[in-house]
Amino acid sequence: MAGHEIPEPKDRKQVADPGSVPRTVEEARHACDPAFRHGVVVGFDGSTSSERALAYAIGMAGRSGSSLIIVHVANRLPTTVWAGCEPPVFVDVPDHRTEVLGLELACADYLSDVPWVLVERGGDICHELEEVGREYAADAIVVGSTHGLVGRIFGSVSGRLARRAQRPVVVIP
Repeated sequence: MAGHEIPEPKDRKQVADPGSVPRTVEEARHACDPAFRHGVVVGFDGSTSSERALAYAIGMAGRSGSSLIIVHVANRLPTTVWAGCEPPVFVDVPDHRTEVLGLELACADYLSDVPWVLVERGGDICHELEEVGREYAADAIVVGSTHGLVGRIFGSVSGRLARRAQRPVVVIP
């Protein structure tokens, strides 16, 4: 039935304000829950050092009466490894680890005394932790120290973060 239009119902209610300006993805991303502003950001990946950092951050948030922003940075790999192209292009690798970590944290008794939220990001760990700290106006960022050969060759996350962060960084051994 070409050319046939279905008339609009007369009692149709407007869902959105036609004069409103839609927010960009970046603006929506930076809008955070005010209950978590001025909290403690902690990098967490399930490793032993990140578990120690989480335990310290829980105590720090509890003592200061603030909230906890747990950040898991998902994997991103450069496509230059596979494609051989010149400028590095990053590909998000599906990372179900955040879901598993979220379930583990939701079942943990030690998080019952402090309000917390799990934030997933993709990219450079240092940049993302600092970005989350800025978005939430965090009082501090807590990370575990890096052990092993990779940290010695490429530089540890904690060392790089401590040099560039705009807020206090606590490194837990």
